[in-house]
Amino acid sequence: MTHQRWTSRSIGSRLQHGIFYLLIRTLGRRPAYVLLFFVVLWYTLRPMTRARSAPYLARRFPKTGRLQRLRHCFLLNWNFGLTLIDRAASGILGQFSITASQDDEQTLKTLLSEGRGLILLTGHFGCWQTSSTGLDGIETPVHVLMHRAPDDIDRQHFEHAGTDAPFRIIDPCGYLGGSLEMLDALTKGHILGIMGDRTFGNDRNTVSVPFLGGSVRLPFSAYRLASVTGAPILVFFSSRIGPGQARHEIARIIRVPRGLGRSRENYIPYARQFALALEEMVKANPYQFFNFYDMWEN
Repeated sequence: MTHQRWTSRSIGSRLQHGIFYLLIRTLGRRPAYVLLFFVVLWYTLRPMTRARSAPYLARRFPKTGRLQRLRHCFLLNWNFGLTLIDRAASGILGQFSITASQDDEQTLKTLLSEGRGLILLTGHFGCWQTSSTGLDGIETPVHVLMHRAPDDIDRQHFEHAGTDAPFRIIDPCGYLGGSLEMLDALTKGHILGIMGDRTFGNDRNTVSVPFLGGSVRLPFSAYRLASVTGAPILVFFSSRIGPGQARHEIARIIRVPRGLGRSRENYIPYARQFALALEEMVKANPYQFFNFYDMWEN
């Protein structure tokens, strides 16, 4: 079991969110960055906020002093705030740019042309919340596994724009964890987006793999779906590279053999591949990993 469960609930109030949204709408993104500095400074000084990122920072930056830990916490919170402002500005102002290499774009098209569907597997890293805008030029229908708590006040970029979601949402807390809907999407050759670094519900749907010097439990549903359907898994991450700018990078192509069955042990090698890809990104960009809870096992 993990120390604590992740929650999607924001630590900010509805009023605080509204102030930032109004500022972006009237004055633009950059004044919101200025206000963000003081908000992040305030939250970083609060023990409750520091406790949320302490497990990750202790493993990413071991053997650091108190002032250094405070600095790391501020930079992590600062970068998270920047991505939230960019997400809001994407919908409110229509200003967001995603780039990718020509090779990566061609790889995506080649995998889709196989006709077995495609699983896009990513983590809570960088600009993951706006990464779907990078698929605007793809005609293939997109489905995303997403859960939102009833009291979650964060708005997605398309909600700021007042438009429908550019993808179909599958709730992992729905019937059978949304497995039938995910299977149907892949069978039709569609794109299925899944987060590979957070669990929902029971630990029996997870496997234990190494990550940053410890063990974490990651869901294996993506790999089981790939085994059932033959769909390839494209592991990618969306790094924030500047104001309103992100870069998509393909980190791995995972091929899961057919017929591996129900035993979760069969899927450990593939979960390990994802964990290794995520660890490489986290080591290169330590302030863009936004899992604010203790994901490590006791």
